[in-house]
Amino acid sequence: MSPRTSSRSPLLLAGLLAGAGVLHFAVPRAFDATVPRILPGEPRTWTYASGVVEFALAAGLAHPRTRRAAARATAGFFVGVFPANVQMAADWRHRPRPQRVAALARLPLQVPLVLWARRVERGVEGP
Repeated sequence: MSPRTSSRSPLLLAGLLAGAGVLHFAVPRAFDATVPRILPGEPRTWTYASGVVEFALAAGLAHPRTRRAAARATAGFFVGVFPANVQMAADWRHRPRPQRVAALARLPLQVPLVLWARRVERGVEGP
């Protein structure tokens, strides 16, 4: 990774997370439907909680002193929300083809997101 790409990558990832966090509050209903039913409580609580986590991770990635820990936590977060993507794919299996394709496409998308967060983690110099 070039130095220019390396310096932008954490901020791009932070922007992606912040944008997702905004969406969790702007259109929570869309996210409520992806909350695995096995989780306790109301789906909206999980939707808002994940939005708050995305904001916190974005802030951590944006600051060089917290970037490494935030990148590690971001990778874990992407792994942790994978069951929501599985839930969405299962729930949307009878929807129109474009929606089914979108839901299924989210599943393998988690892999490059996890790898991106790990690259950001490794790209940080110093403690």
